[in-house]
This record gives sequence, C-alpha cells and structure tokens, in this order.
Amino acid sequence: MARTDNAVVIDKPLDEVWDRMNDLENWTNLFTEYANVEVLEREGNTVKFRLTTHPDPEYDGQVWSWVSERTMDPASYTSKSHRIETGPFEFMNIEWYFEPENGGTKMRWVQEFSMKPSAPANDEQAEEYLNKNTAEQMKAIKERLEAS
Repeated sequence: MARTDNAVVIDKPLDEVWDRMNDLENWTNLFTEYANVEVLEREGNTVKFRLTTHPDPEYDGQVWSWVSERTMDPASYTSKSHRIETGPFEFMNIEWYFEPENGGTKMRWVQEFSMKPSAPANDEQAEEYLNKNTAEQMKAIKERLEAS
C-alpha cells in the first residue's frame, strides 16, 4: 500500500473553499486535469460521479476515466472518497480535510492506494506521480480560488 499526504493554504474563508471544492460540476474550472465531471447519483451528502481526464502527456496521451463515490461531512469539513471503477488501482481512497489557517483555509488531501500488478506503474512510481500531480492541481486550485 502507498500513501500521499499533501496540503496547501488558500487565502479564502473556510466556508467558501469548502463550498467550491464540493461543487463537483465546477471541478473542470478548478482542476487542470479534468475534462469532464458527470454526476451519476446523489443521496444526502454522498455523490457518485464519473471523472474523465484530459490526455495525459506522461502516459502517451492516455485519457483516464473512472467512477468514484464521495461522502462529505460538513460538520467536520472533511470528505471521504473511493474509486468504484478502480482502473489500474487495486483500490484508491482519498480523504480531504479543510481547516482555518493564517486567515485562510488549509486544504489537505490524503490518498491511500495500491496498484494492480498489470498497472503501468508500481506503488512507488504511482506515489511519486500522484505527489507531483497533486502539488500541480493544488497550485492551480489555489490560484483559481484566490482569483475569484
């Protein structure tokens, strides 16, 4: 099993960051990697959705698509997600945490996963890729949220 743990501080109030990051239909305007977000089902604070990426230049233009389920807990400003369609992963779980920090909001993502033996990367390679990509996405999200 591999694990990543990344965070960024966004110069916006907690409630605003929380609301914007849980507006899945707007993720294509926040993340640079997502070409499409399709909400498949909503029940209370749980959303089942399909993500489709833009072509990935690090994997010969591969377009990735999968279904995930995300449950948001507004009382604790946390969310937990897991991939239903796991693709190259044996499993992929993601927890997001939001908390006030220095007049802004600290957004932290913890990802736990394991790659399938047939995947194009092993756990260590995927961890390196995800840490790099997460930092890029958090930077883009920070810039886009702070600009609005």
